[in-house]
Amino acid sequence: MSVTEKDRRPRGLRIGERARLRLGSGWTLAALAVALIVLAPSLTVLWSLTAPASENWPHLRSTVLPDYILNTLKLMALVATMTALIGVGTAWLTVSTQFPGRRLFNWALVLPLATPAYIVAYVYTDLLSFAGPVQTALRSVTGWEGGEYHFPPVRSLSGAAAMLSLVLYPYVYLLARTAFERQSAALFDAARMLGARPWRAFLRVALPCARPAIAGGLALALMETISDFGVVDYFAVPTLTTGIFRTWFNLGDVLSAAQIAAWLFVFAIALVFIEIIGRRGRVANPLARDRAAEPRALHGVARWAASLACALPVILGFVIPAGVLLRYAILQGDPLLGRSFFGFAWNSLFVAAVAAVIATALALLLAYGERLHPTRFNRISIRLATLGYALPGAMIAIGILTLSTGIDHAFAGAVDGLGFSPGLILTGSIAGLTFAYIARFLTAAYNATHSGLEKIHPALDAAARSLGATPRRVLSAVHVPLLRGALASAALIVFIDAMKELPATLLLRPFNFETLATRTYRLASDEKLGEASTAALMIVVLGLIPAILLSLSISRGGARSAASN
Repeated sequence: MSVTEKDRRPRGLRIGERARLRLGSGWTLAALAVALIVLAPSLTVLWSLTAPASENWPHLRSTVLPDYILNTLKLMALVATMTALIGVGTAWLTVSTQFPGRRLFNWALVLPLATPAYIVAYVYTDLLSFAGPVQTALRSVTGWEGGEYHFPPVRSLSGAAAMLSLVLYPYVYLLARTAFERQSAALFDAARMLGARPWRAFLRVALPCARPAIAGGLALALMETISDFGVVDYFAVPTLTTGIFRTWFNLGDVLSAAQIAAWLFVFAIALVFIEIIGRRGRVANPLARDRAAEPRALHGVARWAASLACALPVILGFVIPAGVLLRYAILQGDPLLGRSFFGFAWNSLFVAAVAAVIATALALLLAYGERLHPTRFNRISIRLATLGYALPGAMIAIGILTLSTGIDHAFAGAVDGLGFSPGLILTGSIAGLTFAYIARFLTAAYNATHSGLEKIHPALDAAARSLGATPRRVLSAVHVPLLRGALASAALIVFIDAMKELPATLLLRPFNFETLATRTYRLASDEKLGEASTAALMIVVLGLIPAILLSLSISRGGARSAASN
């Protein structure tokens, strides 16, 4: 090699390194900017802890705050127990046993995801109240009078946990089912050869190997639990979320509400770390997956018991609520059905659609940035940007309100000398509400986009780059066409989640701005379930779209698995 060649080679390497650094810096800065913008509301809430406490805070801290924290912990414990029992039990039955209706339940068990928890709570309160059809039929059959029998109160902490569990168990079911399907038959066969009965083999072998997936599903369910407002408010259960609303609206103390919201942040971060810890320390499948375990045929009473065990969650979590809402919508329905009602629907559709488009675009930016420059700093930035799903909507709303109010006051002070008052520009605006949806549901869009991007082989990137295409050109000409399905799924998930979001919508919506979720909440809170049924049914129908897509995905996955064996 000549001296000239030796001199040129290091120079070329340095130029390449500088080019990669510039490329990486651009995407890294973009990911960091998105993370800071999305996290701004949460950081604002945490910053409120450093502000001087209001005159209400010492009283709240010594009287109601301990109850808020204790009830939130109790609710989380009950929901974790119920969702684990239902989700893991049904997942194991559908994967490892043969019984009547098994193929139907494979996908039908996902359907309760389409029903918001607060709508389920409204339906069962109407059905199980003293004047409802269940207790009325019980009194007519037995001849009992009021006070002569005990009927468990649905409006209680345990009742709230049951309502939440009926719609949140699919998170556990989906991940546990996938984990069970991917386990090697050799594990279970070895336990059976050592004399373990099927139930013992499940507890000692299959369940521990599926622990990481179950931990992930439970974390998702508990994140939804701590962010719930509709159920706990309707059932009068004092939790941290209801405490935020009561402090804000009843006392008019935004600072104390933000300090209560900071406790929600602590719970959310704790759940994230619990999920991370739960996924460590144990391999999901220590053996290579030679073949899936063959489903074991059940006989006699056991086969019908398995069918009933899988049917009950679907019936209670989807069939009964949807059927009751459909009946009320036909017999009574919303009195404003017409131009006013379609205005509510348009408000929901418009804000949810804008949030879905922006969130999907940001998710694509983050996922592609990580693909181009997978540094630790970039991954941390993306992790922070996608932390929103773990943060309750009420907490994000508090942060956005504090930020927007501060910006509005600063702007008003800056133009005060010009002789006009601009009023509130950002506070109580559609932009603030849309931002809350994006900050809350960017995680869902990112997960769907990132999964789709992982399926594109890096060789396609290398081929396009070798032809002189820039990273932007590769993204627009190669990846986006291949990601149409993933991007559509991401936008659809964000759209449906935004349609159902209640706490952030109640806190941030503009004056006289009604959505389907707030319309349902307001009417049902006034005990007008018949009138609320139209808006509630529309939310359920829209929620069916991603639930059906998930169900079809599960069915295809099961079919491919069976074909490969």
